[in-house]
Amino acid sequence: MLKIWGRINSVNVKKVVWTAEECGVAYERIDAGMQYGVVSTPAYLAMNPNARVPTLDDDGFVLWESNTMVRYLARRYGQGTLDPQDLRQYADADRWMDWCTSTLAGAFRNVFWGMVRTPIEQRDAKAIETSRVETAKLLAIPEAVLAHQPYLAGAQFTMGDIPLGCFVHLWLSMPIERPAHPALSAWHARLAARPAFQKAVNTPLS
Repeated sequence: MLKIWGRINSVNVKKVVWTAEECGVAYERIDAGMQYGVVSTPAYLAMNPNARVPTLDDDGFVLWESNTMVRYLARRYGQGTLDPQDLRQYADADRWMDWCTSTLAGAFRNVFWGMVRTPIEQRDAKAIETSRVETAKLLAIPEAVLAHQPYLAGAQFTMGDIPLGCFVHLWLSMPIERPAHPALSAWHARLAARPAFQKAVNTPLS
């Protein structure tokens, strides 16, 4: 059986669990990271020397890096749906996955950690506000795309929607000021209606 190590309140773990749910593949999720520990044990480090979550084991084939896991599961279990057969649509979906990690995640980090993972008395208000403003500005990019099509790579829900969908869910769940992004909000509502999203992503923030 597929095994996924990681706490479900990790955005990167959510990506992988959501993908497995969409593919309908049986899996076991094992709590690891933060309050659960595990990641610094010799057995875990032998699988993932980064000592981070998630880690995936598919019948002895071990992977780390969450977007790589999403691509792998989409290719192995979701070909033609999550994993588009058309090369250009695949590249489009892949592009959004990379953008989410390389561009959005860094901008989003301080507002999320500051508002969700940091006690009020320890928060850095300036860092949180800078992060909030930068994240809002970046989200105008997918907003412009989603104003003209239902999903990031076109008419079909694909692997490209999964990483950003996890981040946007957090963004919309936090008690912060946000600019109106109606197309992004409508896209999030479409994602949130999916049973796999409800099971993997619509979970406590911390």
